[in-house]
Amino acid sequence: MGSTFGHFFRISTWGESHGAAVGVVVDGCPPNLDLTEDDIQAELDRRRPGQSRVTTQRKEADTCQILSGVFEGKTLGTPILILVWNTDAKSEHYAPFQHIYRPSHADYAYDAKYGIRNWQGGGRASARETVGRVAAGAIAKKLLDTQCGTEIIGYVKQIHKLYADVDPASVTLDQVEANIVRCPDPHCAEEMIAQIDWARRQGDSLGGVVELVARNVPAGLGEPVFDKLEADLAKAIMSLPASKGFEIGSGFAGTTLTGSQHNDPYEMRDGQVHTRTNNSGGVQGGISIGEPITLRAAFKPTATINKTQETVTDTGEATTLAAKGRHDPCVLPRAVPMVEAMVALVLADHYLRQKAQCS
Repeated sequence: MGSTFGHFFRISTWGESHGAAVGVVVDGCPPNLDLTEDDIQAELDRRRPGQSRVTTQRKEADTCQILSGVFEGKTLGTPILILVWNTDAKSEHYAPFQHIYRPSHADYAYDAKYGIRNWQGGGRASARETVGRVAAGAIAKKLLDTQCGTEIIGYVKQIHKLYADVDPASVTLDQVEANIVRCPDPHCAEEMIAQIDWARRQGDSLGGVVELVARNVPAGLGEPVFDKLEADLAKAIMSLPASKGFEIGSGFAGTTLTGSQHNDPYEMRDGQVHTRTNNSGGVQGGISIGEPITLRAAFKPTATINKTQETVTDTGEATTLAAKGRHDPCVLPRAVPMVEAMVALVLADHYLRQKAQCS
């Protein structure tokens, strides 16, 4: 019921923010892929809370355990279950507003749908759910790197009104990880950190944009007409908590160009078909063409803020709310590995679908 993603490379995440644990079941991963908990832990460490002063101060080690599907360091082709225990949930922070609908949260939406909700940390609607996605994405990344040499790098492109100057063609993971905001533009990163610090002191929050480039993606991935590659990428990105927008290639900016300006001319380079420009973002007709896939994901300002807000209770009474707890003043730095994971899951799934149908 909405907790499963993918076709051939399929994942099902489980768990709530303040439950005993969170995790994922990965089904369809090919056998004999080298895989250890360290491969997964490296990605979880990039997502985990408490990693810097610009993220939530909830202290979770997010240590993963592989409970099935891997034997002697290799995948078996059977379902892989990954578990991460919750160790620092403080549900008492949420008790004062268990009957209050927090503005721009999923509280009312869950009540309207199910007639019941877990008010402790937002339950399933919390970004804590993305632990399973990032763990599964680590496996997808390993598969794509091993079989295709695909490299997926995300980074913070924008926070509030600050825009970084980044070249997707040359950006490296080391540049992204060089600062706590995950922006490979050092000067802009300092300004972003200062802006986030300011928002935290004000009891407020900020949004922004994560940009991503996927290099060495095989041509031919994508299943027209309803499972076009960019359509599945859009669904993947828009399923992330706090996501509000998706662009691929030129995106909305392409609407200001003429067709002659926007078209990507074909040419031969090193015996291969390439495009001279890449306004299409590596996808044409819903199918990858071998050029780098470039996309952007927009995230709203964190909904939980420390300012007093007007709202109503679950019995319809007007009230005010000043939320407490440990929350990201800006989700962007921790959203980077989440966006990477979702892109990896889509590409891995379509890679296996292409092999099954056309190889």
